[in-house]
Amino acid sequence: MYCYKNDIEVIESVDVIVAGAGPAGICAAVAAARQGASVLLVERYGAVGGNLTLGNVSPILGRTSQGTMYYEVIEMLSAQHKDELKVETRNGKEIHIDAEEAKGILTNFLYKNNVKLMLQTTICDVIKEDDVLKGLIVTTPCGLKAVKAKRIIDTTGDGTVAFLSGCEYQIGRESDGRTQPVTLEFTINNVDESRAIMCFGGSDPVTLPNGKKYSEFCKECEQNGILPKNVSIVRLHRTFYSGERNVNATQMNDINGLDATDLYKAEVELRNQIDRVVDFLRKYVPGYENCMLKTTADTLGVRETRRIMGEYVMCDDDVEQGNQYDDAVVHNAWFLIDIHNPSGGGQAEGHSKIAKPYDIRYGALVPKNVENLLTAGRCISGTHRAHASYRVMAICMATGEAAGVAAALSIKDDVTPRNLQPCKIRNVLMNNGIDL
Repeated sequence: MYCYKNDIEVIESVDVIVAGAGPAGICAAVAAARQGASVLLVERYGAVGGNLTLGNVSPILGRTSQGTMYYEVIEMLSAQHKDELKVETRNGKEIHIDAEEAKGILTNFLYKNNVKLMLQTTICDVIKEDDVLKGLIVTTPCGLKAVKAKRIIDTTGDGTVAFLSGCEYQIGRESDGRTQPVTLEFTINNVDESRAIMCFGGSDPVTLPNGKKYSEFCKECEQNGILPKNVSIVRLHRTFYSGERNVNATQMNDINGLDATDLYKAEVELRNQIDRVVDFLRKYVPGYENCMLKTTADTLGVRETRRIMGEYVMCDDDVEQGNQYDDAVVHNAWFLIDIHNPSGGGQAEGHSKIAKPYDIRYGALVPKNVENLLTAGRCISGTHRAHASYRVMAICMATGEAAGVAAALSIKDDVTPRNLQPCKIRNVLMNNGIDL
């Protein structure tokens, strides 16, 4: 055990700190700033966007009711691509991304909305008095620093701030704690559009020229060692550009997305898998004979780590039955119940299951036992199965927007987020044009 002591300089004191500049964090920061709060957004990487940019995750999936900031964001990201081919599948509308364009667009979005941004800044501890959160200890290129705020929103994906604050959390499926596998997404080009297929997932009925179902062919290739273990489907999504595909295929199971050693192990394995998947496409899939690797994700795609338990827990029935609530701050959220198999290839339930458009209650964003803290994005309060639907980017943006409004309103009303009346959040959201 090593005891470390140091005087830590406070370099920022604001109304709201948002931890993590992924889709949820960007929307949370802008929403709070538009309510008049001074906002600091803290990001561990050197660019904003999280999985939307650095994770090379494309397309954006999921949807919400009309009027949420999701629609504003996708309009910005699509502004230079009005003539793109529109794609809609069982997964819903595919919203394509140019990750390099998006880095600049989203950075300017924050700047124009008066959000302060600290890049290359990692959260390593919290400042807490009793059960009241006061700020964060962060590592910067100039060493350890402190940043303080009246409210903090955890949009780290991993629930890092909530964890360091002592909040209750769950990881993985309730039966054995195993989580969905990790992935490295990548993009290929030089694809022959006159012959090349697309594939949204294992339930896609697309066939090869010989009449064989492509998904069945992928399974056979995995069983015969042509594809890596558990890579039983190679998803091929169009991008803005002819001759490109974004590939969601690599997979590694039993990786703890919170463990640095596991993350390194996955990085090595999945980068090797990329080569094998590209080789599979060249050899066996018509139209891909001359495809070339264009870009790869800069960070591992982690689908599932901590779910921070809140005043309300999103349950299986919510997403299966489309439950609606008077205290909802996100309305008509929708995506499939998409559980990438924690213990093998493909889907845990054979294929992704249908969800009905559902509400997300404010209580799912309010962690138990700690004051001045909100969550948004994939770490909000819910079951493993509910999380498999609400974890996608469109819904994460909407929870971020709601959390940002809630943080700013709670300061104006001089109440903790826990004691803020949901009707006040709803009134602001509806005045902003959101259908609730």
